[in-house]
Amino acid sequence: MSVPRYLWRTLTPEQRKELLAWRVEQERPWHSPPHRPNFGHKRFHITAACFEHKDLIGFSPERMDSFSYELLAVLSEKSENLFAWCVLPNHYHALVETSDILGVIRELGKLHGRTAYHWNGEDQQRGRKVFFRAAERAMRTERHYFATLNYVHHNPVHHGYADKWIDWRWSSATQYLEQMGSAEAKQIWLNYPIADYGRGWDDPSL
Repeated sequence: MSVPRYLWRTLTPEQRKELLAWRVEQERPWHSPPHRPNFGHKRFHITAACFEHKDLIGFSPERMDSFSYELLAVLSEKSENLFAWCVLPNHYHALVETSDILGVIRELGKLHGRTAYHWNGEDQQRGRKVFFRAAERAMRTERHYFATLNYVHHNPVHHGYADKWIDWRWSSATQYLEQMGSAEAKQIWLNYPIADYGRGWDDPSL
């Protein structure tokens, strides 16, 4: 049961109490998703959204291009491997390997700050909140990793922005298909279906 912070503010005291009690009972952290020490994990799914899911990244194709370039620069510099990424009009995803996930999250926070300042100046919206922080989730199994890989590349189709992976230029899907080959990529898609992946950070099935 995962509740973004801006939805948490809308809950009644009773609903908040019930949510926290459920998380304690399930031995889940009280906030979601947690910024844990690595404990041996090095592969992470990182995601972040615009505040209240407004289409601020997707203001224009040029803004999508610029933000994608800046995001990839940060991830490429601060991660050991970047396996998949996707930028949509109101959020983004990345699948990375790093021994310092908290360092990556900090750098993404700085990127969000720089980007918000620039966009708010462009849009004459000083003081507007642009991003709802980046968060990470460790890959626990091979199945979890490949399902996440499929989920990241399928995200534009899932949200109705494109009919096919290769129709969306702000992702690694085209490069992935070229490197992997269509036959093997299809087999990975069939072997590791995304099903209802993404419904919540605490999905125990992955």
